[in-house]
Amino acid sequence: MKRPLGLGRGLGALIEESNRPRDGESSGVRDIDVASIRPNPDQPRKQFDEEALADLAASIKARGVLQPILLRAVGDGYEIVAGERRWRAAQRAQLHRIPAIVRDLDDESTAEVALIENIQRADLNAIEEADAYQQLIDRHGHTQDAVGKLVGKSRSHVTNLLRLLGLPGDVRDMLLRGDISMGHARAVVGADDPSALAKDIVENGLTVRQAEARAKGAKPKQRVETKATAPVDADLAALERQLGDMLGLKVRVAHGRGGGTVTLSYASLDQLDMICQRLSGEPI
Repeated sequence: MKRPLGLGRGLGALIEESNRPRDGESSGVRDIDVASIRPNPDQPRKQFDEEALADLAASIKARGVLQPILLRAVGDGYEIVAGERRWRAAQRAQLHRIPAIVRDLDDESTAEVALIENIQRADLNAIEEADAYQQLIDRHGHTQDAVGKLVGKSRSHVTNLLRLLGLPGDVRDMLLRGDISMGHARAVVGADDPSALAKDIVENGLTVRQAEARAKGAKPKQRVETKATAPVDADLAALERQLGDMLGLKVRVAHGRGGGTVTLSYASLDQLDMICQRLSGEPI
């Protein structure tokens, strides 16, 4: 599947703009000593999946680093702007040099590109992603709507994630460990006692629907089919929310005897660009 060209102005546009050489700067990719590179202290990703990192290291050992990382010169070395996972994996693969693009970026641009690059790769956990959104708002003055457009997500997705930052520390830890899901966390954040409900979810294996009902203090209501409205399948509704959380977009699933359709709604060319990249398997 060929991705349409020229869509959006998200991370791709930011990095493309940063990749234009300044006066006196050489263009293109160059090999940089791995030992002279240091990670970004403001890296939004706090946890690196060890298994995924090992797989990437094995791939790099066999095929090399296929996509250069983005650096900026700091002191007598370099600081990572985007690509810390590849740098870490290259170290595990015992590479001494790594392909990189070096650009003259200020602190603000570095932080913004690092945040957006991580968010668009879609493998941050929910709390890290929420923290990244908050940083884009606090540090760079973006509105929630602007953040959504920058990262190719819906405004409602950004809003829902930001609400998770109001969870108590013990509940956030449960979410980070995977004890509760994103759907559970969204239900818990609206409860009178989030910690108690989260503990109840873990101890009793509550579904998201059950958690939502307990957060509202009522049992799930059975929908009554009428001529005006068809019943909404609870499993399909849960699936829509799960897919929506994964993609950051509004998702609708219609299922019938002969099959069905999955509809992804986008509000900007950046969001369409992200959908095309993920369907085509191209790196984001």
